[in-house]
Amino acid sequence: MGDTPPELGDDKGRSSQARCPDANDLVALAYDELRALAAGFLRRERPEHTLQPTALVHEAYLRLVEIKRIQWKDKTHFCSAAAGVIRRLLVDFARARATSKRGGGWNRLTLSGLEGTDSELDVDLLALDEALSNLAALDERKCRVVEMRYFGGMTIAETARALKVGTTTVEDDWVFARSWLRRELGGGNG
Repeated sequence: MGDTPPELGDDKGRSSQARCPDANDLVALAYDELRALAAGFLRRERPEHTLQPTALVHEAYLRLVEIKRIQWKDKTHFCSAAAGVIRRLLVDFARARATSKRGGGWNRLTLSGLEGTDSELDVDLLALDEALSNLAALDERKCRVVEMRYFGGMTIAETARALKVGTTTVEDDWVFARSWLRRELGGGNG
């Protein structure tokens, strides 16, 4: 066997214990992608925004490693979970700021910048979170597709792998969810 560690997710003849990488292994693989994603979110924030991309990724990591019951399968599994944590962190930050300002300046984000997004949708992060909660009540998988693609920066193929569905299903869910969100959020007009 030698001294070379197995590739993450390689399960040829290994016990289930050996197949499950830990969060430290996975964050090392996903760190640059998650940091770039966080930087993209925060670039769309107001200029005096105090949350930094590195802090956002580190906080997401800290929350993920606290969850002891998860046996990480691979980078896709980790990024899928990170997408949900990043969404909650951004929403918590927006709520805290809105509360401190009594409804003052709200976060504007866009649903642009992802492959397959045909137009920019400028929205309030808190309104987006509420709309996603409503979408989850209608169809949990479609909500997860948006969460993984938008908050996790995952591709169609990665999202399909994480959800254990075909890429066509994810593409259809993505089209439906974007259209549904535009309608829920008033077409992006404010």
